[in-house]
Amino acid sequence: MSEAVTVEVEPVTRVEGHGKTVVEFDEEGNLRDARFHVTEMRGFEKFLEGRFIEDAPILTPRICGICQVAHHLASAKAADEVFGVEPPEPGRKLRELMHHAATVHSHALHFYFLAAPDLVDPGREPEERHVLALAREEPDLVKRAIELRKIGQTIVEAVGGKAIHPVTAVPGGVSRPLEEERREELLELARRAVELADETVETARELTRRLEEGLLELGSVETYHMGMVRDGVHELYDGVIRVVDPEGRVDREFEPSEYLEHIAEAVRPYSYLKFPYLRDYGEEDGVYRVNTLSRLNVCDEMATPRAQERYEELVEEYGSPCHHPMLYHYARAIELLSSAERCVELLEDDEITGDDVREEVDPDDVTGEGVGCVEAPHGTLIHHFRTDEEGRITEANLIVATVQNNPAMDLGVRRVAEEYLEGPEDATPEVLNYMEMVIRAYDPCLSCATHALGGRPRLTLEVRRAGEVVRVVRG
Repeated sequence: MSEAVTVEVEPVTRVEGHGKTVVEFDEEGNLRDARFHVTEMRGFEKFLEGRFIEDAPILTPRICGICQVAHHLASAKAADEVFGVEPPEPGRKLRELMHHAATVHSHALHFYFLAAPDLVDPGREPEERHVLALAREEPDLVKRAIELRKIGQTIVEAVGGKAIHPVTAVPGGVSRPLEEERREELLELARRAVELADETVETARELTRRLEEGLLELGSVETYHMGMVRDGVHELYDGVIRVVDPEGRVDREFEPSEYLEHIAEAVRPYSYLKFPYLRDYGEEDGVYRVNTLSRLNVCDEMATPRAQERYEELVEEYGSPCHHPMLYHYARAIELLSSAERCVELLEDDEITGDDVREEVDPDDVTGEGVGCVEAPHGTLIHHFRTDEEGRITEANLIVATVQNNPAMDLGVRRVAEEYLEGPEDATPEVLNYMEMVIRAYDPCLSCATHALGGRPRLTLEVRRAGEVVRVVRG
């Protein structure tokens, strides 16, 4: 061979947003590099400048139609700090209920619709690697997914006013209480969600065991892990940020408002996504991960009883911390169960129908800065706003979960290439899908991390030699 060869998969499929993988071979056919590119451009932070801080909880859910509740609540919590108020307990619990219901919806969507086709049969042909094919073979799985998503979105709509772009979280709490009659209806749905979620964990456990014959360690890399805890217990809405090292030892805990002291960001020329790292350890040694598996790695225990039992099964079988990206799916199912259980607990709490849902704010009393943090379905989400004395946003910084997993996804793609690609002839659709499987395991939300400019990309997989397309593997 006398010419370099580049293999591209664009776009990476069954993820939210647009990205691609690129594998480069030198003139001798040796692997030179493999990367994950995000081909969208970030811009939402600029859109927010000049708007009043109370607009942020309405605008930021438009970043994404899947993890919209997380953005809604992170902005609302930041606005609370700007006005120096704490929501009353009924308001806080309604926010938390909305958040856990959205987690049920999002995790069900990813596990069944995006990940399951890989887990059921990673080697199937590309044209059959989707949920419609899965529905023909495993209709009960798809029915379970649809019911779980419907339950999650029904609760979000009841509490948030809208299922896709909620509007009720406002500075100081929420804009309306939950009626008693509606609570009883939602409680029955939440109890049903617990049943379906427990079945989902069992399915995830069985499918993960199928991966043990060679694919469980796809893209595995040992890193730090980050997630929210409250007194060491798994937490999604309000707590401190804990980091554990690759051996599982607690490295640090910090308040979300202190994030700039711990997290730094690098840029690379081939991606519009930044590459965050732990500031103390540098870009190369400070890689950390977020999302479901990381949250289970950092906590001492789960917050709900059945999820705790399932968490113990995971740890007994795979140890702690778990580093294999394919275990994110198993962890996602356990977290789905935990959120469903928490929805039941919150709806059984009589205080959640209280009328005291908002602390009044003084528009003339603006602190000028606020940081809001929640654990989005995709991982730790931080909204940081600075305002002028009138409460207009002068600076916005959104640290999105997918950005934080970007270095690990990039490393994972390279790990797969190093293991399976001795030369361009090995770049089969099956092996290239292994790279996509690693990326999908993190449930990336690229639209959250960036914002698209231009039209939809082509669905192609091309082999190029000296810049010329010589073979289209998938089109």
